[in-house]
Amino acid sequence: MQNWDDFDPARHPFRWDEHEEARLCTLVREWVPPVLSGMAGWWEGERWCESQVDAIIRLRYGNWAQGWNWSYRYGGVIGSWVAGTDSVTTPDETAARVVAALLEWRQWLERLAQRFTELAPPPETPSEERSWYLERACVRLVTVALDSGAEGAWHGQAAVVLRWFLTTTGMGHAEADQAVKTAIGGRFESWVAPGRTLIESVGEDLAVGLTGHAPYRDHREREVLEELHDRY
Repeated sequence: MQNWDDFDPARHPFRWDEHEEARLCTLVREWVPPVLSGMAGWWEGERWCESQVDAIIRLRYGNWAQGWNWSYRYGGVIGSWVAGTDSVTTPDETAARVVAALLEWRQWLERLAQRFTELAPPPETPSEERSWYLERACVRLVTVALDSGAEGAWHGQAAVVLRWFLTTTGMGHAEADQAVKTAIGGRFESWVAPGRTLIESVGEDLAVGLTGHAPYRDHREREVLEELHDRY
């Protein structure tokens, strides 16, 4: 995945109404093969259809929309679309799945942007307190990825989301990438749900690595914030 700036909903307006939905459905239907290839044809027609639809979506809405087909089966967040081999059927059904997947992707980005805002350390936060915010953010964002329905590659999604979050706090892309790699350190595995202790350990390592301070825990003045984050 590219940088958060390429996906941030605040930077990429999206206007949607029934007319736009109808137009996209029309465009998609035109690329659905009249006869599907199926297994015998190695799904060549279905794959070709998905690639054409992907090009339409990127051209029409911008590169932020490229995640519309990032299926849960491949570590993503989309349940409305799996792959061309599974999701390309009749013109009407295919168009409906494309629309649902695009809206699902946009909604996920918008929710993620809101979560980033809620978890971000306030400006000018001292490093001792910043450590607490970063640890909590890491724990919650990893949990979001774990609970997203993504299958084997869920930890790849977690790493992407953590990198994106850190860049929203003012960190450079290379620094954020290295911080996440160092904190995770291969401790998350495909098809394995980590325990709470491991997730918190990764969060603490990330916070210490970036601030030099262990995160404070159980501060009474932060109880309301803790409850808010735990609830969502």
